[in-house]
Amino acid sequence: MHTDTERCLRAVQSKDARFDGWFYTAVLTTRIYCRPSCPVVPPKPENMRFYPSAAAAQQAGFRACKRCRPDASPGSPQWDERADLVARAMRLIADGVVDRDGVPGLAARLGYSTRQIERQLLAELGAGPLALARAQRAQTARLLVETTALPMAEIAFAAGFASIRSFNETVREVFALSPTELRQRAKPGPRAAVPGTLALRLPFRQPLNPDNLFGHLAATAVPGVEEWRDGAYRRTLRLPYGHGIVALAPRPDHIDCRLALTDLRDLAGAIARCRRMLDLDADPEAVDGLLREDPTLTPLVDKAPGRRVPRTVDAEEFALRAVLGQQVSTAAARTHAGRLVRAHGEPIDDPGGGLGHLFPSAAALAELDPESLAMPRTRRATLTGVIAALGSGALRLGVGSDRDEARARLAALPGIGPWTVECVAMRGLGDPDAFTPTDLGVRRAAAGLGLPHTPAALVRYSARWRPWRAYAVQYLWATDGHPINHLPTN
Repeated sequence: MHTDTERCLRAVQSKDARFDGWFYTAVLTTRIYCRPSCPVVPPKPENMRFYPSAAAAQQAGFRACKRCRPDASPGSPQWDERADLVARAMRLIADGVVDRDGVPGLAARLGYSTRQIERQLLAELGAGPLALARAQRAQTARLLVETTALPMAEIAFAAGFASIRSFNETVREVFALSPTELRQRAKPGPRAAVPGTLALRLPFRQPLNPDNLFGHLAATAVPGVEEWRDGAYRRTLRLPYGHGIVALAPRPDHIDCRLALTDLRDLAGAIARCRRMLDLDADPEAVDGLLREDPTLTPLVDKAPGRRVPRTVDAEEFALRAVLGQQVSTAAARTHAGRLVRAHGEPIDDPGGGLGHLFPSAAALAELDPESLAMPRTRRATLTGVIAALGSGALRLGVGSDRDEARARLAALPGIGPWTVECVAMRGLGDPDAFTPTDLGVRRAAAGLGLPHTPAALVRYSARWRPWRAYAVQYLWATDGHPINHLPTN
């Protein structure tokens, strides 16, 4: 979008928050870059330059605006919508792969050379993977500086900097303030009583309807791993350096996020996973605008706009849960998953609630005795087949996965049908166009609305909802009174 100068100018002049994260506005006279909705008086058009990423603006010598904080704006929805190399790379960078494994590690995950990845990211985003990861480290550092009382040396290490010197230089360059000055300027607020516990605000584009989002997560919560407590969805997180517990609660203009981490180096990745799970980088205006073009869906969208797709923090975990939930009720699926967690999940402590385990990884389930599972023999075989495929690497599910390849490999496994494939694509891989025409709830809703309700006919009809069919599914499901469609009341 940043190349469409007229459109960018209109967004800046109208302070349109819908475009925050889509592009960044740099001002030649002040050498500052902002989000489109920055409240300051817009500069003259001839003094503006537009960049596709904060990293590109930083590389061009601009520093972040202290008032609108462009680094804290919602992410671009493109990285969830698209499935090409650049989008997959951006999802992996947000997950911290470059900080952990370097650019060669990113390239290995994507199956391309480092040179190819550098070239494509530079061409589209104006910055390579190292610059993009550096911009993320700066944002992580700012969060820790402003929300904790940690010593600066610990913050530098936790944010992923190789040295105190590079930490100080980056913070000064990006924010035009030293780390100490950043802390002094931060608004006073409560400090976390427990080391590693952070209170954050996760931004999103309006509107956001929390009913199906949190309702779905709460209704399908696996005992010991997830719970709804005191108005918040809480769950355990398996992270690269340790584990964590997050509590997420909807607010009118943000998601309240409380993170307890055993290792602060996991902060950026944990935030990225929570944002993906809640679909916070979605563009609801674009989604709802297209779905409203179908007169059948118009009243559903108008009644409760801004529905998001409830996703997951771990695609492998979700694939296993999807198999456990095949052809059984939500309650039965939770029971099966809870038993698996108690028997094979890694125990953790939760001083603030009732969470006691991490969901078991595929490696932890490698020696699972199928006979110990209280389910039909065919589903046992399907589950162990998925576990084996994940463990061997034959099936790769993650933020950087090729969605088409993952679909094909998943569908090739015995016992995996179209419903499971599309559910994993929708909630595990984040495909906004995933569609479940064989789902009973979708078919009932379609029949009630006078739409074709056989799978083949519904697939043909759904072409008008592309590329947002996963969101159409949320609106169809909402016609039912199932608990997944309602925000819990306690």
